[in-house]
Amino acid sequence: MSQPSRRTALVTGASAGIGVSFARVFAAHDFDLVLTARREDRLRDLAGEISARHGVAARVVVADLSDPGAPARLEQELAEAGVAVDALVNNAGFGLPGKYVETTWEQQAQFIQLMVTAYAELVHRFLPGMVARRYGRIVNVASVAGLVPGTPGHTLYAASKSFLIKFSQSLALETRSKNVHVTAVCPGFTLTEFHDVNQTREMMDRMPKWVWLDADRVAREGFDGVMTGKPVVVNGALYRSLVFLARHLPQGLVFRATLKQSRRYRKP
Repeated sequence: MSQPSRRTALVTGASAGIGVSFARVFAAHDFDLVLTARREDRLRDLAGEISARHGVAARVVVADLSDPGAPARLEQELAEAGVAVDALVNNAGFGLPGKYVETTWEQQAQFIQLMVTAYAELVHRFLPGMVARRYGRIVNVASVAGLVPGTPGHTLYAASKSFLIKFSQSLALETRSKNVHVTAVCPGFTLTEFHDVNQTREMMDRMPKWVWLDADRVAREGFDGVMTGKPVVVNGALYRSLVFLARHLPQGLVFRATLKQSRRYRKP
């Protein structure tokens, strides 16, 4: 059971990658955890590791957030267990390779449900409690893709990340007087299973090693950012430079450069 004085962080997509790293960093800062994803075995392994190492409680809730009913069920289960969510890390996600017209609408609708609707709904469900308790920390894992021109293929990916960034900025302004901090974390290429699941690993392996970020670093910087009230955190000097250039160079030049480079890591 959670200690009365200890806060609880809910981490979605906690079975791999950045989600695992966020779970570990919150636990290291004495948060109890609720870990949710589809793969129960991985969640239980992580819960056992974190509890043993940090002495915090780690609850496992198996959920597929591409199911429209999942956020409500998650909220209900935690309410029935008496668990108050003080920090929310919206991290669950996947990519949908290929051209927009070569996918089905069912695939795109599932993508939007998980990458946009579920994020917004979970915030809407857990934010009132944070405001009432005058403490909350919300991390929306976005991407540097949401800050630069979109690329061909993975058509809604950058759009969904751009949504999360603007959503986080607006929400941060709404809640700043309530001691609720909201941060969009914007990594670039990060070493996780993401590209294996999307079957794009072979293409991604062509990228030079110096472009890759470490998931633990992304989580640490995201944690520091939300704790200090930064609405947007761009991970890594390389990606901060790219965002700066994308904003200040002529847009026609940026668009052409984006198209050229995207051929190295996007399916045609």
